[in-house]
Amino acid sequence: MIGLPVRQLAYKVESLEAAAAAHHRRFGSGPYFVLRHVALASSHHRGVERPFDHSSAYGQWGSVMVELVVQHNPDDSALHEMFPYGSGREGLHHAALFVDDLQAEIAHFAAEGAPLAQLSVTQTGTAFAFVDARASLGHMLELYEPTPQLTGFYDFVAKAAKGWDGKDLIRELG
Repeated sequence: MIGLPVRQLAYKVESLEAAAAAHHRRFGSGPYFVLRHVALASSHHRGVERPFDHSSAYGQWGSVMVELVVQHNPDDSALHEMFPYGSGREGLHHAALFVDDLQAEIAHFAAEGAPLAQLSVTQTGTAFAFVDARASLGHMLELYEPTPQLTGFYDFVAKAAKGWDGKDLIRELG
């Protein structure tokens, strides 16, 4: 638990393209790799299975990945807890951390007053959990185990940013 570096900062946005352009203008981040309608095998919000139809754009901001995320459906989710569907509000939603044991860290954070808000699993088997740290941090935390597939994606995004000329800001994945 101690010494877990922030791997990613994620923002809820209304438009991936507009947010990527604005973030790049302000901070030089990018390029952004867009995954539309992320395929999930399951998603549970506050213990209830719910659809979580979202798209994300992933870019590099210095040593940290930045994720821009849009939720397409109105169902309850960890994202909509902070930014209600249709509100038009945007902002920091979560900081992401790699953990060695996802279930153990979910339990640890719950014991510390940051309960599990959402647990989702991608079609490729990557589990990610949002724990509700708003009372202490003002935002959620995302936890996931650093599988080779996940760390490979982080490395891919970071490598694309090295020496990047600022062209082709948005790049589609899948």
